[in-house]
Amino acid sequence: MRLVKNQLILLLATLILSGCLGTKYLKEDEKLLYKQSIKVEKYINKSDLDRLYSQEPNRRFPIIPFSTYVWFYYWGLKNYDIQKYQAKKAEIQEKFERKIIEADSNKTKIERLEKREKKKIAKMDKNIADGNFLMRIGEPIAIYDSAQTQATINRFDLYLDSKGYFNSKIENNISIRHNRVTSTYKIESGPPYKIDTLFLQAGDTAIAKLIQKNQSEKLINIGDNYEQSNLSKERERLDLLMKDNGYFDFSRQYIEFEVDTAYLQPQHVVVKTLINQPANRDHHKIFRVDSVNFISSTRDKGMEQSAIQSEVYKGITYRFQKNRYSEKVLNRRIFIKRDSLYSKTKTYNTQRQLANLDIFRFININYDSVGGQLVANIFTSPLSRYQWTNEVGVNVTQGFPGPFYNVTFKKRNIFRGLEIFEMSSRFGVEGVASVTGADDIYASIEAGVNAGLTFPQFILPISNSIKEQLGQVNPKTRLLAGYTYTRRPEYIRKNTNFTNTYSWQNQRTTFYQVTLTDISLIESEVSDTFQERLDSLSVSGNRLINAFKPSLVTSMNGSATWNFNSYGLNFTNSSFFRLYLESGGTSLNFVNTGFLDREKLEFYKFYKLNADYRKIHPVNKNTTVAYRLNAGFAKPYSNNGILPYEKYFFAGGSNGIRAWRPRRLGPGSYAPIDTVKNVIDYSFEQPGEIIFEGSLELRKNLVGFVDYAFFVDFGNTWTIKFDESRPGSQFKADSFFKEIAVGAGFGIRLDFSFLVLRVDAGLKVYDPARPELKRFILTKGFYDAPFTTGSSEAVVFNIGIGYPF
Repeated sequence: MRLVKNQLILLLATLILSGCLGTKYLKEDEKLLYKQSIKVEKYINKSDLDRLYSQEPNRRFPIIPFSTYVWFYYWGLKNYDIQKYQAKKAEIQEKFERKIIEADSNKTKIERLEKREKKKIAKMDKNIADGNFLMRIGEPIAIYDSAQTQATINRFDLYLDSKGYFNSKIENNISIRHNRVTSTYKIESGPPYKIDTLFLQAGDTAIAKLIQKNQSEKLINIGDNYEQSNLSKERERLDLLMKDNGYFDFSRQYIEFEVDTAYLQPQHVVVKTLINQPANRDHHKIFRVDSVNFISSTRDKGMEQSAIQSEVYKGITYRFQKNRYSEKVLNRRIFIKRDSLYSKTKTYNTQRQLANLDIFRFININYDSVGGQLVANIFTSPLSRYQWTNEVGVNVTQGFPGPFYNVTFKKRNIFRGLEIFEMSSRFGVEGVASVTGADDIYASIEAGVNAGLTFPQFILPISNSIKEQLGQVNPKTRLLAGYTYTRRPEYIRKNTNFTNTYSWQNQRTTFYQVTLTDISLIESEVSDTFQERLDSLSVSGNRLINAFKPSLVTSMNGSATWNFNSYGLNFTNSSFFRLYLESGGTSLNFVNTGFLDREKLEFYKFYKLNADYRKIHPVNKNTTVAYRLNAGFAKPYSNNGILPYEKYFFAGGSNGIRAWRPRRLGPGSYAPIDTVKNVIDYSFEQPGEIIFEGSLELRKNLVGFVDYAFFVDFGNTWTIKFDESRPGSQFKADSFFKEIAVGAGFGIRLDFSFLVLRVDAGLKVYDPARPELKRFILTKGFYDAPFTTGSSEAVVFNIGIGYPF
């Protein structure tokens, strides 16, 4: 009887599985490509090979074998009638043709009709060519094809050859079960071929000397594994080397590589670099810059051509309206000099640094060559001098969306020295969790006005020659004054602020910023409930109450940001690292602070350090792994022993550890208990002086613009010293790892390219605030509150705009 029962269960599972995987759509002699894998040595990049499959299995949900996309496709195919779409297309064409005739000579109306027709026809063409919506988001069943398997083997073979594994062996084994094929590729790469000898053959002795002079920069070296991509990179390097040393008409087609694998002993390669001569000459010509012209058109209506004047400054001829721009400042951003050798890099840097001024709509640089001499013409078109910008949107910083409105006024070239003056104001309403309530959501109002002045140079007592050298790193000085008003249920804070910031970019990937002066005058008003909380903390020795007294906050700070491969814009393999340093109250160490005491102003002295690293790694076209590590340390050393409230670290929320509500996690193992309900009380924000947190996300495309993600977040905050009011909050090197909270969850993202909407659900996995034996929520802790009480703390939902990191 038990045997019959098991057989029935197996039969039922097989039937369900066949429906889920779509095998019911297979014909009699067809089989489903269910899974494929690669077995290869660890030193071979398996991710590269994964991208070379000629045929892919159908996408499925993780863990469960369900091919949603196959179901979508055949559901759409069932209702797909190509003749219907063709008839609809003809009907649309006939309809708009009639309307265009009726429009007679109304050109505007005709253009509008033609635009609408084009849009509708394009939609019909898409349905005819690619199927209906369900067919486009789905995919037909992956029928195993041995010819595609051979094509994959050929691709693997070419890839291994390009990496120097010319003697590799590739085998394919398949196993078949219930019409499902599992394909395994076994690769034995064999020993790699190494570069043994390098030759250079250049008929032009000047080029040969130039290449020999720059040998230290070459990308192919004796002893390296042969790799075809390195030859391509070396070709690009040599091409740029030529073009940076006067060879204006040089082309990469002149560079060839001859690779010989049989010249010496086995697994050794000889690479010969050939620099071919031009067709009509026995050498490559060197070009020098004879003259440089900077020409700016005018956008002013009624401007006479005669108003455009020419002036020569340091060998560059400037042609624009008199006194329109400062030639001295422009000259620092132009690196093409008279009588210099042509340089592609200097041309590109000139274009980039002029664009960084935010003064010109476009910058176009071309060269006229006459008799071996070049005339460099820099053509620019200015942006509007006055610009108004309005922005309306939704902002999310603590998990609850709210509308905002920004308005900005910009005046360019205000003092004729390429400066930019900006005034902006902002008003926003946002839903935030109360500082004194875990489940309550209140409207937080934030309003502010700022005035800023940006100079395209460092306003420092340095020589003009140094300023000219600094022009290559996009130097800027920004003076900013602002006022911010924040109203929350617990407090109102008014902040008057002034900053003086210097910034520069050493490379496109590296950005530096130093604020020598950051002064804030802060006034606070607190609610009775919050005041009671601050008073109770004060009785226990916690001096957070001082952070809400009238305060003067002064600091100096600096940051360095490394952004590799356009992190945040480019979803290929990219990364981001930011290091931030701040010293608060430094200037107060050299002055008498008695005047602050007389004015009853709190002041602060502190150090702060923060490091943030993020990385995106695409696994395949539908899957991306992203992770983040964030660590910080802030130490007060003034008599009041506290930090300004905004300088503390907080954990939890939609961009942090998502299984905890915003700012509610920590510090350490501190467990505020609600004595009435006998549960952990998440009513209050928990500031900390040390933070360590991280996140790992697996992001996958579900269908069309809908993505989903599984994530794990971990981390906590701590205090530096013992806090009597919050026992367990102090950081201790021998036990802090036991206090790292862990949360996991699932999220849905709607990626509209210009906007990403996100909903994440986080579940606590390890909560350090619980008794040690019940910290793992998914074991014993799962049977305690909040899970048994139905509290909203059981699963925390976070709404966000953009990715969490």
